[in-house]
Amino acid sequence: MNDPFELRYDPIHQDYLYLHRTTTYNMGTFYHRHEAYELYLFLRGNVNFYIENSCYHLERGDLLVINPEEMHRSFSQDESEYERITLNLQKSYLHRLSTPATPLSWCFDYRPKGKGNIVHLEEARLQQFLRLTGDLEKTLSSEDYGADIIANSTLAQLLVLTNMAFHKTDIVPADIMPELVRKTMEYIDAHLEQTITLEQLAGLFHLNSTYISRQFKQHTGLTLRSYILDRRILLAKAYLREGLSLTEACYQSGFSDYANFIRSFTKIAGVSPGRYARQG
Repeated sequence: MNDPFELRYDPIHQDYLYLHRTTTYNMGTFYHRHEAYELYLFLRGNVNFYIENSCYHLERGDLLVINPEEMHRSFSQDESEYERITLNLQKSYLHRLSTPATPLSWCFDYRPKGKGNIVHLEEARLQQFLRLTGDLEKTLSSEDYGADIIANSTLAQLLVLTNMAFHKTDIVPADIMPELVRKTMEYIDAHLEQTITLEQLAGLFHLNSTYISRQFKQHTGLTLRSYILDRRILLAKAYLREGLSLTEACYQSGFSDYANFIRSFTKIAGVSPGRYARQG
């Protein structure tokens, strides 16, 4: 069985990756990230979508935007057809499409982490979006002269449409994340630099430790240990970007063993902390 640490931070090797998929089997992923922005359009199915410590039951026309720092997962509740369109975009590519007057990363970056990720497209706006994705699918399968330029133009239009939808929305979708799971995530995030044990959580919430562990795994696809480790690596990355030394990043992000920090960081991030720091 693959170690989930090897899969959680999915690499995107090209400028963008477009997928229009329909599956007819029960599908659930554990929390993960991509090394790119993600745009996700839900078309049909019985699906819950988790972003950070929130969960939404999706409806046709729900459009989500996710940045590389945001953990997320989709979970199909049954075996009904699950259709969605996903578009992953490298930061550098999206910035090349942008202009000073029109920063296309606005909907991904200029909001609190894990908040404001979802907007609902009414049918007329949804059909406008689907016409553009249909044009993009045709262009991506074409070898005609200028197909790459047409694809870039269509992607830019999709991103303008997406940003306009997020600019104009005032709808707050219903968050159905169980309170126990949300509070567990919040406690972990607030105490990463300290020792965190399942026994502590059981005492804090006055609940059986096995029940807490099972509920957390059910809704995130991850063990508590995996989640804590991931958040500590994310915090260490932030410290390294700020210029802290490897040793400072190690201990300030909650690791008590330097060798374990180096090993875990390299396994999860796919690059050693030293190289990550040098990449800046």
